[in-house]
Amino acid sequence: MRTLTLFLFLFLILNMTSCATHVVTRPNAVTIIKTPPRHYTVVKVKGSKYYFWNGNHYRKTRSGYIYVKI
Repeated sequence: MRTLTLFLFLFLILNMTSCATHVVTRPNAVTIIKTPPRHYTVVKVKGSKYYFWNGNHYRKTRSGYIYVKI
């Protein structure tokens, strides 16, 4: 009986605690740039193509170019 009570107590305590240690939130607004400037460069990072101008990396989407943090 004592081991059953201990087991139930541990089961309840472990189910009440959260395993999440980090919560990721996304920005509310994303700025889409329709056309890149003339002086952009194409950069490959880990096999993915990015566009670089003004010290920032951008990724091409159907809507335009969006800023990405590499």
